[in-house]
Amino acid sequence: MKKVLLLTNIAVMMFFFSACGGGKKSDSAASEEVSEEATEEVGVPEYTLMNLPTVDLASFPKDADGWITIFDGKTFNGWRGYDREDMPGAWIIEDNAIRINGSGAGEAGATNGGDIVFAHKFKNFELELEWKVAKGSNSGIFYLAQEVEGQQIYISSPEYQVLDNENHADAKMGKNGNRMSASLYDMIPAKPQNAKPFGEWNKAKIVSYKGTIVHYQNDEPVVEYHLWTQQWKEMLDQSKFSKEKWPLAYELLLNCGGSDKEGFIGFQDHGDDAWFRNIKIKILD
Repeated sequence: MKKVLLLTNIAVMMFFFSACGGGKKSDSAASEEVSEEATEEVGVPEYTLMNLPTVDLASFPKDADGWITIFDGKTFNGWRGYDREDMPGAWIIEDNAIRINGSGAGEAGATNGGDIVFAHKFKNFELELEWKVAKGSNSGIFYLAQEVEGQQIYISSPEYQVLDNENHADAKMGKNGNRMSASLYDMIPAKPQNAKPFGEWNKAKIVSYKGTIVHYQNDEPVVEYHLWTQQWKEMLDQSKFSKEKWPLAYELLLNCGGSDKEGFIGFQDHGDDAWFRNIKIKILD
């Protein structure tokens, strides 16, 4: 089933919460809210949100601390292509890891490639995994993604950058290193930048709690920001996803997670070799 949505006049009115939970709103947090008066009327083209099969999280193993294993190291159970019901053939399982066989044809260039998602929407969560890349490789981890027919996953989703910082040109693009590994892609640079070289495993963690997002790289917090706030709007305004440069992406990202503030976790096929393993998630609701 498909659902067509036409968004205009989005008013973003969310309270700022710390990564530890809710509580009374501080003055500084209040100043970050986007007021109705500041909201601009945005005309965007009509688009279609897909309504593809999802999985029951209760069928996946859960340990005593609440961690749910969403990749068993042997099968693609729970995984599928973005905007499709099957798994693209360019993705394989190798040595207990999910691997994208790089096509060398750039993003979305493979004949049977494309981005993939775990087929369950998450809202408040802590995601942990390990990743590595080949020399000169580029990929990404997406979260709170919507499936928009005919569009790439990043049109609606923040991206935790996965990159060989030393050998890929993207590391020197953007501003102040905001396209380097673990950065919020094209918006906030990861600091400290502590990525390991290509061929070595890095540990990633993403925490999403009521709009507060934290990126960790190799057990250090390197990025923190707050969705649905004035800060978020200003970052979008200054990025490649601005209203002037890309109206549809701006509209979807401004309202990241959609009306339910939840979305898919996914990995990017950027045409390069990348691996992901030990993927687990804890629900923070």
